[in-house]
Amino acid sequence: MTKVSEIEARNPRQEAQSLLEPGWEARILEPSPPFDEDPQWFADDPTEAGGSLVVTPIPGEGTTWGELARRDERVRRFADEHWLDGRRRLKALPPQFAIGRQALHQLAYFALSPRRFAANGKLALRYTANGFGSPFFQGIAGGEQVRVEGLTLVRQTGNNATGEPLSTVGAACRFVGVEYRETWYEFRDLLDPIDPATPLAIGPQAAATLAAWFGFGTHVLERLRRTGGAEEVSRVQLWPEHFDLAIEIGSAEQRASYGASPGDESHAEPYLYVAAWGAIDRDDPYWNDQNFNGASLPYIALLEADDPYATALAFLGEGHRKLIATVPK
Repeated sequence: MTKVSEIEARNPRQEAQSLLEPGWEARILEPSPPFDEDPQWFADDPTEAGGSLVVTPIPGEGTTWGELARRDERVRRFADEHWLDGRRRLKALPPQFAIGRQALHQLAYFALSPRRFAANGKLALRYTANGFGSPFFQGIAGGEQVRVEGLTLVRQTGNNATGEPLSTVGAACRFVGVEYRETWYEFRDLLDPIDPATPLAIGPQAAATLAAWFGFGTHVLERLRRTGGAEEVSRVQLWPEHFDLAIEIGSAEQRASYGASPGDESHAEPYLYVAAWGAIDRDDPYWNDQNFNGASLPYIALLEADDPYATALAFLGEGHRKLIATVPK
């Protein structure tokens, strides 16, 4: 039997706040307690706007973590670990990354997302430090979160947290407190299940690389949200069926999903994408992906870029501008 152990409960925003002088407010990319009671999201907005004494990953919203990190080594380490300052770089994909990604997808789809759904009817997940997990929700003991942290599955309730090593999907379901079911929500795209008793092949490098991709993707997409202006812009969410981070911007013909996928059946490696909801001009070389109605930027382009954040935002922003230009005045 897999050993369950007590671990330290986390409050990411409080951890960040402890690094700042009194009066300053920390904004980060990870969900933090308490749970949000807003029925639209049941999830906090990690980069909520504030006043001039806000420290944020979003340039133009206050003092950035990058600015503060240049003056304080403790802040630099924290900002780097949590993808806050826009300087940490992605690394080359390790061998067997795709196998690890597929196994972690099984956990997200069949264990973590169903646990949140059982509590409040919401199923999206988020980036969390060294992995991914749910926002905090009103569980059986007040504020609760389930997450993957490295190679450990964590269930946090209030100020208590327990963890167990990742092993099988069935064990994960038992640990977080849900019944394993192959069909628990009517997704348009169902994930083919593996046997819930099959040991999951997840190497530490694959898990760390996936977490890094979600951290990078969340940073970029949170910054992109601020370009939407008066348009309808959604939250950054990690969708269990596709296992990708995404937001939606625009309305009617200009609306699109902007996201960061860790790879799928049609893409062997992670990629950024713009998936238009309406018609696109296939004669425009920007719309280069033949697997969906949109454009993609491969992982290698970000590895080779002098500034991968600027490259990512330029790619996503170009799609946004092109879609706006197609809407009749």
